[in-house]
Amino acid sequence: MFIPVSGKNLPRRLTQVVVGEVIFGIGSGLMVVSELGLSPWDVLHQGLARQLGLTVGSWTIIVSFIVLIAWLPLRERYGIGTLLNAIIIGVMIDVTIAVVPTPSETLWAAALMIGGIVIVGVGSGMYIGANLGPGPRDGLMTAVARRGPSIRLTRVVLEVSVLIVGVLLGGTFGIGTILFAVGIGPLVQFFLPRWSVDTGRPEDAWDHPAG
Repeated sequence: MFIPVSGKNLPRRLTQVVVGEVIFGIGSGLMVVSELGLSPWDVLHQGLARQLGLTVGSWTIIVSFIVLIAWLPLRERYGIGTLLNAIIIGVMIDVTIAVVPTPSETLWAAALMIGGIVIVGVGSGMYIGANLGPGPRDGLMTAVARRGPSIRLTRVVLEVSVLIVGVLLGGTFGIGTILFAVGIGPLVQFFLPRWSVDTGRPEDAWDHPAG
């Protein structure tokens, strides 16, 4: 049920997974502050916050643990990075929202939105490359995909579903949502091999070297 915390370069990997998730949370928070659209899951988190109270970050944490419960019948294995992901990202979203002022100019809002997407890409590459367990939502996607549907189809169905629910709850759908959907895949593909750490385990090897 749990992925062992083992392998080569463990101190670096533990540091990298924490830093990557902090960075990811900051990027997500910047997108919230921009008010120009969020990732599909954050549209859901924001919609829940607007309807039920609490903060966007709090709902990020709550939904993360609900998703982790959904892993149980799918027999997906938890890692230390998975559990840290469920907490750190939500905390950093709220910290970022608290310290970064809402932009008064469209240009500044656009910079926060674009910067947020890029920063999420960097953070994703870092925490995934540490090989200490997938994030709750990524793990759900891969666990479902192993049972038949392709990863691409599974991701589309999951993200469109949470996006629709989030919009109905009042979450922000905008240009940032579209740019995130288009850009996050290439960004992760670019950053992941550059942050992939050798664990000494063949199953963790990244097939696409940097450069």
